[in-house]
Amino acid sequence: MAPSPKAARSGGGTRRHPLSPWLAPSPGKRWTELFFLAYSPSWIIWCLCILVPFKIYERLDKWGYLSLGLVAAVPCVLLPPLLQPASERAKPWHQRYWVRANLWIAIFSFIGNYFWTHYFYRLLGASYTFPAHNLNQVPITLYLMTHAYFCLYHALANLVIRRARAAAARHGSAAQAAAEAVVVFALSYATAYGETLTIAHFPYYTFKDRDRMYTVGSLFYAIYFFVSFPMFFRMDEQPRAKPWSLWRTAVDALAAGMLVTCLLDFWRVGLGGIVEGGSSTLPWME
Repeated sequence: MAPSPKAARSGGGTRRHPLSPWLAPSPGKRWTELFFLAYSPSWIIWCLCILVPFKIYERLDKWGYLSLGLVAAVPCVLLPPLLQPASERAKPWHQRYWVRANLWIAIFSFIGNYFWTHYFYRLLGASYTFPAHNLNQVPITLYLMTHAYFCLYHALANLVIRRARAAAARHGSAAQAAAEAVVVFALSYATAYGETLTIAHFPYYTFKDRDRMYTVGSLFYAIYFFVSFPMFFRMDEQPRAKPWSLWRTAVDALAAGMLVTCLLDFWRVGLGGIVEGGSSTLPWME
Protein backbone atom coordinates (compact mmCIF):
# COMPACT_ATOMS: atom_id res chain seq x y z
CA MET A 1 0.00 0.00 0.00
CA ALA A 2 1.39 3.39 -0.97
CA PRO A 3 1.85 5.81 1.87
CA SER A 4 -0.64 8.64 2.20
CA PRO A 5 0.42 12.07 0.91
CA LYS A 6 0.68 13.25 4.50
CA ALA A 7 2.95 10.33 5.41
CA ALA A 8 5.07 10.90 2.33
CA ARG A 9 5.59 14.51 3.23
CA SER A 10 6.63 13.55 6.75
CA GLY A 11 9.16 10.98 5.60
CA GLY A 12 7.29 7.70 5.22
CA GLY A 13 5.09 8.07 8.29
CA THR A 14 7.82 9.33 10.69
CA ARG A 15 7.23 12.98 11.46
CA ARG A 16 10.45 14.91 11.86
CA HIS A 17 10.71 17.83 14.22
CA PRO A 18 13.43 20.18 13.00
CA LEU A 19 15.68 21.65 15.63
CA SER A 20 15.16 25.20 16.73
CA PRO A 21 17.27 27.59 14.64
CA TRP A 22 18.87 28.65 17.93
CA LEU A 23 20.26 25.18 18.71
CA ALA A 24 23.41 23.45 17.42
CA PRO A 25 22.96 20.50 15.06
CA SER A 26 25.56 18.48 16.98
CA PRO A 27 24.07 16.85 20.12
CA GLY A 28 27.28 17.31 22.10
CA LYS A 29 27.61 20.97 21.18
CA ARG A 30 23.93 21.57 21.81
CA TRP A 31 24.13 20.01 25.27
CA THR A 32 27.29 21.93 26.21
CA GLU A 33 25.83 25.30 25.22
CA LEU A 34 22.67 24.65 27.20
CA PHE A 35 24.73 23.44 30.17
CA PHE A 36 26.81 26.63 30.23
CA LEU A 37 23.64 28.72 30.04
CA ALA A 38 21.91 26.72 32.76
CA TYR A 39 24.90 26.66 35.11
CA SER A 40 25.93 30.33 34.83
CA PRO A 41 23.06 31.86 36.87
CA SER A 42 24.32 30.06 39.98
CA TRP A 43 27.61 31.98 40.18
CA ILE A 44 26.12 35.18 38.77
CA ILE A 45 23.49 35.29 41.51
CA TRP A 46 26.14 34.60 44.14
CA CYS A 47 28.52 37.29 42.88
CA LEU A 48 26.20 40.05 41.70
CA CYS A 49 23.18 39.55 43.93
CA ILE A 50 24.79 38.45 47.20
CA LEU A 51 28.55 39.04 47.34
CA VAL A 52 28.55 42.62 46.03
CA PRO A 53 25.26 44.07 47.39
CA PHE A 54 25.92 42.73 50.91
CA LYS A 55 29.63 43.59 50.70
CA ILE A 56 30.70 40.09 51.65
CA TYR A 57 33.86 40.74 49.66
CA GLU A 58 35.06 42.95 52.53
CA ARG A 59 35.57 39.81 54.63
CA LEU A 60 37.66 37.99 52.02
CA ASP A 61 41.43 37.69 52.04
CA LYS A 62 43.46 36.49 49.08
CA TRP A 63 42.48 32.86 49.78
CA GLY A 64 38.84 33.86 49.90
CA TYR A 65 39.08 35.54 46.51
CA LEU A 66 40.89 32.52 45.10
CA SER A 67 38.11 30.27 46.42
CA LEU A 68 35.56 32.53 44.77
CA GLY A 69 37.22 32.04 41.39
CA LEU A 70 37.44 28.29 41.87
CA VAL A 71 33.76 28.04 42.79
CA ALA A 72 32.82 29.83 39.56
CA ALA A 73 35.19 28.09 37.13
CA VAL A 74 35.74 24.52 38.34
CA PRO A 75 32.11 23.34 37.82
CA CYS A 76 32.47 24.17 34.12
CA VAL A 77 34.91 21.26 33.99
CA LEU A 78 33.74 18.93 36.77
CA LEU A 79 29.98 18.94 36.24
CA PRO A 80 29.85 17.91 32.53
CA PRO A 81 31.29 14.40 33.08
CA LEU A 82 28.63 13.85 35.75
CA LEU A 83 25.71 15.25 33.75
CA GLN A 84 26.65 14.60 30.12
CA PRO A 85 24.20 12.64 27.95
CA ALA A 86 24.87 9.05 26.95
CA SER A 87 25.88 10.12 23.43
CA GLU A 88 28.79 12.11 24.85
CA ARG A 89 29.71 9.51 27.47
CA ALA A 90 30.16 6.91 24.72
CA LYS A 91 32.87 8.98 23.00
CA PRO A 92 36.56 9.04 23.94
CA TRP A 93 37.07 11.92 26.37
CA HIS A 94 39.08 14.00 23.89
CA GLN A 95 36.24 13.89 21.33
CA ARG A 96 33.62 15.30 23.69
CA TYR A 97 32.60 18.81 22.76
CA TRP A 98 32.52 20.10 26.34
CA VAL A 99 36.19 19.10 26.75
CA ARG A 100 37.24 21.01 23.65
CA ALA A 101 35.02 23.99 24.47
CA ASN A 102 36.64 24.29 27.90
CA LEU A 103 40.10 23.97 26.34
CA TRP A 104 39.39 26.74 23.82
CA ILE A 105 38.00 29.06 26.49
CA ALA A 106 40.83 28.26 28.92
CA ILE A 107 43.53 29.14 26.38
CA PHE A 108 41.81 32.29 25.18
CA SER A 109 40.99 33.56 28.67
CA PHE A 110 44.54 32.82 29.90
CA ILE A 111 46.00 34.93 27.09
CA GLY A 112 43.48 37.64 27.86
CA ASN A 113 44.43 37.86 31.50
CA TYR A 114 48.18 37.31 31.22
CA PHE A 115 48.76 39.78 28.37
CA TRP A 116 45.72 41.93 27.64
CA THR A 117 44.99 43.01 31.22
CA HIS A 118 48.11 45.18 30.94
CA TYR A 119 46.44 47.10 28.12
CA PHE A 120 43.63 47.81 30.60
CA TYR A 121 46.16 49.00 33.15
CA ARG A 122 48.10 51.27 30.80
CA LEU A 123 45.57 52.41 28.17
CA LEU A 124 42.26 52.37 30.05
CA GLY A 125 43.44 53.36 33.52
CA ALA A 126 42.11 50.22 35.25
CA SER A 127 43.39 48.80 38.52
CA TYR A 128 42.63 45.92 40.88
CA THR A 129 43.20 46.56 44.57
CA PHE A 130 41.69 43.54 46.30
CA PRO A 131 44.04 41.08 48.07
CA ALA A 132 45.04 38.33 45.69
CA HIS A 133 47.57 35.81 44.53
CA ASN A 134 49.00 37.24 41.30
CA LEU A 135 50.41 35.90 38.07
CA ASN A 136 52.15 38.52 35.93
CA GLN A 137 50.61 41.26 38.10
CA VAL A 138 47.09 39.94 37.45
CA PRO A 139 45.00 38.33 40.24
CA ILE A 140 44.69 34.58 39.71
CA THR A 141 41.04 34.94 40.71
CA LEU A 142 40.49 36.77 37.43
CA TYR A 143 41.89 33.92 35.36
CA LEU A 144 39.28 31.67 36.95
CA MET A 145 36.38 34.12 36.84
CA THR A 146 37.12 34.90 33.20
CA HIS A 147 36.74 31.23 32.32
CA ALA A 148 33.25 31.16 33.83
CA TYR A 149 32.30 34.48 32.21
CA PHE A 150 33.58 33.46 28.79
CA CYS A 151 31.81 30.08 28.86
CA LEU A 152 28.55 31.99 29.32
CA TYR A 153 29.33 34.69 26.76
CA HIS A 154 30.38 32.28 24.02
CA ALA A 155 27.52 29.84 24.56
CA LEU A 156 25.05 32.72 24.30
CA ALA A 157 26.84 34.16 21.26
CA ASN A 158 26.67 30.79 19.51
CA LEU A 159 22.90 30.71 19.85
CA VAL A 160 22.43 34.28 18.62
CA ILE A 161 24.83 33.91 15.67
CA ARG A 162 23.16 30.66 14.66
CA ARG A 163 19.72 32.27 14.79
CA ALA A 164 20.88 35.23 12.72
CA ARG A 165 22.44 32.97 10.10
CA ALA A 166 19.29 30.87 9.92
CA ALA A 167 17.14 33.97 9.43
CA ALA A 168 19.35 35.19 6.58
CA ALA A 169 19.86 31.79 4.94
CA ARG A 170 17.17 32.30 2.28
CA HIS A 171 19.09 35.30 0.94
CA GLY A 172 22.35 33.44 0.38
CA SER A 173 25.77 33.12 1.99
CA ALA A 174 26.66 36.80 1.61
CA ALA A 175 23.55 37.78 3.58
CA GLN A 176 24.42 35.21 6.25
CA ALA A 177 27.91 36.66 6.59
CA ALA A 178 26.53 40.19 6.82
CA ALA A 179 23.97 39.16 9.44
CA GLU A 180 26.67 37.42 11.45
CA ALA A 181 28.93 40.48 11.28
CA VAL A 182 26.17 42.80 12.55
CA VAL A 183 25.24 40.42 15.35
CA VAL A 184 28.86 39.90 16.40
CA PHE A 185 29.52 43.64 16.53
CA ALA A 186 26.37 44.43 18.50
CA LEU A 187 26.69 41.48 20.87
CA SER A 188 30.40 42.13 21.48
CA TYR A 189 29.88 45.76 22.43
CA ALA A 190 26.82 44.93 24.55
CA THR A 191 28.77 42.20 26.35
CA ALA A 192 31.73 44.48 27.09
CA TYR A 193 29.53 47.37 28.18
CA GLY A 194 27.30 45.12 30.30
CA GLU A 195 30.20 43.54 32.15
CA THR A 196 31.71 46.94 32.94
CA LEU A 197 28.35 48.21 34.16
CA THR A 198 27.50 45.21 36.35
CA ILE A 199 30.73 45.42 38.36
CA ALA A 200 30.52 49.18 38.84
CA HIS A 201 29.61 48.73 42.52
CA PHE A 202 32.66 46.59 43.28
CA PRO A 203 35.07 49.20 44.72
CA TYR A 204 38.30 47.25 44.15
CA TYR A 205 38.12 47.31 40.35
CA THR A 206 38.44 50.96 39.42
CA PHE A 207 39.04 53.22 36.42
CA LYS A 208 40.51 56.70 36.27
CA ASP A 209 37.67 57.79 33.99
CA ARG A 210 34.68 55.48 34.36
CA ASP A 211 32.48 57.38 31.90
CA ARG A 212 35.02 56.99 29.10
CA MET A 213 35.52 53.38 30.10
CA TYR A 214 31.80 52.73 29.59
CA THR A 215 31.84 54.21 26.10
CA VAL A 216 35.30 54.05 24.50
CA GLY A 217 36.80 51.45 26.83
CA SER A 218 33.94 49.05 26.16
CA LEU A 219 34.74 49.24 22.45
CA PHE A 220 38.35 48.35 23.27
CA TYR A 221 37.19 45.38 25.36
CA ALA A 222 34.74 44.36 22.62
CA ILE A 223 37.73 43.65 20.35
CA TYR A 224 38.16 40.41 22.31
CA PHE A 225 34.74 39.25 21.18
CA PHE A 226 34.87 40.63 17.63
CA VAL A 227 37.40 37.84 17.13
CA SER A 228 36.42 35.14 19.61
CA PHE A 229 32.66 34.95 18.98
CA PRO A 230 32.85 33.98 15.29
CA MET A 231 35.95 31.83 15.75
CA PHE A 232 34.54 29.85 18.66
CA PHE A 233 31.24 29.47 16.79
CA ARG A 234 32.99 27.55 13.99
CA MET A 235 33.95 24.58 16.16
CA ASP A 236 31.82 21.52 15.26
CA GLU A 237 29.15 23.72 13.69
CA GLN A 238 28.95 21.77 10.42
CA PRO A 239 27.00 18.55 11.16
CA ARG A 240 28.71 16.45 8.49
CA ALA A 241 32.23 17.71 9.11
CA LYS A 242 34.79 15.80 11.13
CA PRO A 243 34.79 16.95 14.78
CA TRP A 244 37.72 19.11 15.75
CA SER A 245 40.66 17.49 17.49
CA LEU A 246 42.19 18.82 20.69
CA TRP A 247 45.15 20.01 18.64
CA ARG A 248 43.02 21.95 16.18
CA THR A 249 41.06 23.42 19.08
CA ALA A 250 44.22 24.61 20.82
CA VAL A 251 45.71 26.05 17.62
CA ASP A 252 42.48 27.89 16.82
CA ALA A 253 42.33 29.43 20.32
CA LEU A 254 45.97 30.50 20.03
CA ALA A 255 45.28 32.03 16.62
CA ALA A 256 42.33 33.95 18.04
CA GLY A 257 44.55 35.17 20.85
CA MET A 258 47.23 36.35 18.43
CA LEU A 259 44.69 38.19 16.26
CA VAL A 260 43.23 40.01 19.28
CA THR A 261 46.75 40.91 20.43
CA CYS A 262 47.48 42.47 17.05
CA LEU A 263 44.25 44.48 17.10
CA LEU A 264 44.82 45.71 20.65
CA ASP A 265 48.34 46.77 19.78
CA PHE A 266 47.15 48.56 16.66
CA TRP A 267 44.87 50.53 18.99
CA ARG A 268 47.81 51.24 21.32
CA VAL A 269 49.98 52.53 18.49
CA GLY A 270 47.27 54.37 16.60
CA LEU A 271 44.98 55.76 19.30
CA GLY A 272 46.81 55.41 22.60
CA GLY A 273 45.13 55.53 26.00
CA ILE A 274 41.76 56.96 26.96
CA VAL A 275 42.96 58.66 30.16
CA GLU A 276 45.34 61.51 30.78
CA GLY A 277 48.72 60.52 32.13
CA GLY A 278 48.34 56.93 30.99
CA SER A 279 51.25 55.07 29.48
CA SER A 280 51.17 53.38 26.09
CA THR A 281 54.27 51.34 26.91
CA LEU A 282 53.60 47.81 28.11
CA PRO A 283 55.75 45.95 30.69
CA TRP A 284 57.48 43.75 28.13
CA MET A 285 58.53 46.88 26.20
CA GLU A 286 60.28 48.52 29.12
